[in-house]
Amino acid sequence: MKNDPELLAFLKALADNNRLKMIGLLAQRPYSGEELSAMLGLKAPTVSHHLSKLAAVGLVSARAEGYYNMYRLDQTALQKIRRLFSSADLISVAAGVDVDGYDRKVVHDFSRPDGSLKEIPAQRKKLEAILRHVVRDFEPGKRYSEKQVNQMLSRYHEDTASLRRELVGLKLMEREGGGGEYWRTESEE
Repeated sequence: MKNDPELLAFLKALADNNRLKMIGLLAQRPYSGEELSAMLGLKAPTVSHHLSKLAAVGLVSARAEGYYNMYRLDQTALQKIRRLFSSADLISVAAGVDVDGYDRKVVHDFSRPDGSLKEIPAQRKKLEAILRHVVRDFEPGKRYSEKQVNQMLSRYHEDTASLRRELVGLKLMEREGGGGEYWRTESEE
């Protein structure tokens, strides 16, 4: 192999355990810097530093989505990586990463000691983390009346209608029309 500066820069970018974990995560789906920070247990500036190294060699790209930059593994770069590693090897470098770390951090930040919410997050990513937490109170396969759903949701926040609507909108729960029954979707079992 010749001394190829592009290849050397590429390999240097991969020569860090945290960057390899980021690549393994981004090979599965896009993440925000805040999500990567919570999952990897790194401070935001450290994550930003690593992402900039990966972006400099074309491995990662970012796109603004609302309040966040969503980072994605560049598909052409993914082909380069696949030539170096198998898909299973690539995903395995992210093994042991706390993929629920972001959700736990958001739930902690927005919850009072009694488990109720200080507020319903306005930012979509944080709201989704809260909803993934809340839906765990509902048993898969069990149907609930709107009144039962409201009683369960009132432990989290007084605005049960917003929580109910968002759970259905995110497809964590489904409902029959006209105030009928609600149930947790299969995807969250």
